Amino acid sequence: MLFFLTKDHMKFSRFNTTVAYTDKFVLYNALQNQFLYINPLIKELIDASRDHDEFAGLEKLHPSLFEALHKKGFIVEDDYDEFREVVAIREQVDLKNETFFHLTINPTMNCNFSCWYCYESHEKKSKMESETIEKIKVLIENKINATSKIERFHIAWFGGEPFLYFDRVIMPIIQFASEHCSKFGVKFDNGFTTNGFLINRANVNALKPFDITNFQITLDGGREEHNSVRFVNDKRGSYDEIVSNIKLLCAHQRKTTLRINYTKKNLPSVANIAQDFLDMPIKDRDYLSITFHKVWQEENTEILKDTVSSLIKYFRGKGLNALIGGLPDNLRNSCYADKNNHAVINYNGELFKCTARDFKSGNSEGFIDENGSLIWNETYYKRLDAKFKNKPCLSCSILPICNGGCSQVALENMDKDYCVYNFDENSKKRVVLEKFLKLTNTYL
Repeated sequence: MLFFLTKDHMKFSRFNTTVAYTDKFVLYNALQNQFLYINPLIKELIDASRDHDEFAGLEKLHPSLFEALHKKGFIVEDDYDEFREVVAIREQVDLKNETFFHLTINPTMNCNFSCWYCYESHEKKSKMESETIEKIKVLIENKINATSKIERFHIAWFGGEPFLYFDRVIMPIIQFASEHCSKFGVKFDNGFTTNGFLINRANVNALKPFDITNFQITLDGGREEHNSVRFVNDKRGSYDEIVSNIKLLCAHQRKTTLRINYTKKNLPSVANIAQDFLDMPIKDRDYLSITFHKVWQEENTEILKDTVSSLIKYFRGKGLNALIGGLPDNLRNSCYADKNNHAVINYNGELFKCTARDFKSGNSEGFIDENGSLIWNETYYKRLDAKFKNKPCLSCSILPICNGGCSQVALENMDKDYCVYNFDENSKKRVVLEKFLKLTNTYL
């Protein structure tokens, strides 16, 4: 029973955060991902109960509030180990999922563009050879068989630009995986991260029989700004072709995410992108999502958030599905690199986990052998053990949503204290507020 519990039985959660918003306060519990929107008097009542470790009085004065606080995890039983719960969730999500396997494949590290902000080292002559393709097929056979527990097998195509080797690499692997998964009743699907320039009717039709979860395609501002970054030659940009190809995908009912990479320089031109999609039929727009992402080299861009919010509102006003991205939920929805059921196979057969770093051989975490086995090295095992080693994280109220960043961040900061929010409590509260505003659809 919730009622008639004494202070000896209860405590305030270690994962509570309070943020002022308008004339009220947002109370958030990061472990349960629960919010309460409260007035100042209620906040004072909660604060007094917390400061004096007095729950019986709170229950007596405001029983419905006490019940809500307990039900949503703001107040917990005294013997409830919340940190152990965080660890248990992480183990279940990242280490014990035997029903899903996620394979990322880089057909090449070459690309038909040279974007200034790209962290990848473009290798012009790189391409996946037949030997590695055959190893991947054996890997698929090893993973999907009569005794396997896998229910879903997903391939994410990355690079480099994967469509450079659509016929040579992508289609042979997709066709093989589809046939093999079908044989054992395993769901098989694919996703593509591509610059979109090489998409055409022929490869869209070739992919028609297969389940594609999403295409992610990037634009770098409006036409002029984008073409100054991604161009074929000094007289030909790529903006119009990419926009046309996005429309082609949506017309074929392929879910597509248009990722707009913004900087202080190109942000004023972003609104023009909306105009170039207004000729899309309403039925096709259902397959298009638009997200906004700051180019990673840009610094001190907090002041741009209001502009981005206005742009999201503008795009939505034009009937386009603009989304708010980048809000963390890194415990229950962790990065693929955190999971032991994920691998990145580079064009040369080397193994990696993270796709947000370069693919130099010195960073490799293993290789695929001739038997289709994933042979991991010491770095891989350090990665899987890197979580919860950072002392500042262990006392942080938003640990369950931040989770210390991804395993790549934890790995790169071993043996030193770090914080992905630079130890700035206001930045952490901003994250909580943004989650609340997104949940209530009042962000804009």
